[in-house]
Amino acid sequence: MLIQAAVFVAGLVALVFGASALVRGASRLALSFGISPLVVGLTIVAFGTSAPEMAVSTSAVLDGQTDIAVGNVVGSNIFNVLFILGISALVAPLIVHVQLIRQEVPIMIGSALLLLALGLDGRISWWDGALLMAVMLAYTVFLIVQSRRESSAITEYDTALKPPERDAWDARWPVQMALIAVGLVLLVAGSDWLVSASVVFAQALGVSDLVIGLTIVAAGTSMPEVATSLTAAFKGERDIAVGNVVGSCTFNTLGCVGLSGLAAGSLGLTLAPSILTFDIWVMLAALLACLPVFLSGREIARWEGGVFLAYYVAYVAYMILASKHHDALPVFSSVMLGFVLPLTIVTLVVSTLRGRTPNPPP
Repeated sequence: MLIQAAVFVAGLVALVFGASALVRGASRLALSFGISPLVVGLTIVAFGTSAPEMAVSTSAVLDGQTDIAVGNVVGSNIFNVLFILGISALVAPLIVHVQLIRQEVPIMIGSALLLLALGLDGRISWWDGALLMAVMLAYTVFLIVQSRRESSAITEYDTALKPPERDAWDARWPVQMALIAVGLVLLVAGSDWLVSASVVFAQALGVSDLVIGLTIVAAGTSMPEVATSLTAAFKGERDIAVGNVVGSCTFNTLGCVGLSGLAAGSLGLTLAPSILTFDIWVMLAALLACLPVFLSGREIARWEGGVFLAYYVAYVAYMILASKHHDALPVFSSVMLGFVLPLTIVTLVVSTLRGRTPNPPP
C-alpha cells in the first residue's frame, strides 16, 4: 500500500508540472498563430487533457470492462462541471466569454442529449460510435476555421494576453510546441499513475466497477483538467480555465464514447441500467446548470462555485451510500430532493433574472 501511495503522489506532481507547461505553451502558441485563447482551451488543451479518459475508456472496452468505460466518461463530465468549475471559481471568479454562452455550452449540452438518445436502447453500437466521432471531428474543424476567420477582429478581452517578447525563451513556436508535448506527456503519465493507485484503494474498500468508474477513475482521469484549469485560473488565463472544462466535456461525450463504441466492434457498448436511469441524468443536469450560472452576469461567482462543489460532494456521498445500501440513504435523498435542489433552482432563477442587466461584452 505504501508503494501505491508513492505512485499516487508521483502522479500528482507530474500533473502539476504538466499542467503548467501545457498552459504556458498553449497560450503562447495561440497568439503566435492568431488563434484565440478560448479556442485553444476548447481544442488543444481540452482534447489533450482528455487523453487519459480516452485511453482508460478504450482500454476498459478492450478488457471487457464496459461499466468502467462508460462510467468514466459520465463521471468525468460531472466532475469537470461541478468540481473543476467549482474549485476554479473559488480561486478567482471566472469571467465567461460570450462565445461559450451562445455556442459552446449549447453544443456541449447537445452532445450529451445525442449520447442519451443513442443510448436509450441500452447500448452504443459501432455505428453510434462512428456518428459521435464524426460529429467531434466536424466540431473541431469548425472551431479552427471560425477562429482563423475572426482572428483579424479579436476583441480586447482576447488580446489581454500579450505576445511574448522576441527575446523571451518561449517566443518561438518550436519551443511552444515542445512545452505542449512535454505537458501532455506528464499529464497522461501522471494521470495513469494516479488512476492505478486510486483503483487499488477503491477495490480494497469493495466498491463495484461502475462506482469506481463514476468516481475514482473519473476523478483520476480528470486530474489533468483540474491542474490545467487551476493553473490557468491562478495565472489569469480565464478563457483557458473555462474553455478547457467545456471543451473536455464535449470531447469526452463525443470522442471518448465514440472511440470506445468503435473499439467495441459489433457487440457495441452495453449501458448499465443505473447509468440510464440516474447517472446520465445527473450529468445532463450539471451541464444544463451551466446556462443560468453563465448567464448571471457572464461570470461564475465564488458562491456559485461553492454550490457546484457542494453538489459534487453530495453526488459522491450518494454513490457511496447507495453502493453500501446504507440506512442513511433514504434520509439523505429526501433532504436533497425536498429542500436542497428546490432552493438551488430558485436561487439560480433569481440570479439569472438579475444578470439580465446589460453588461459590456467580454
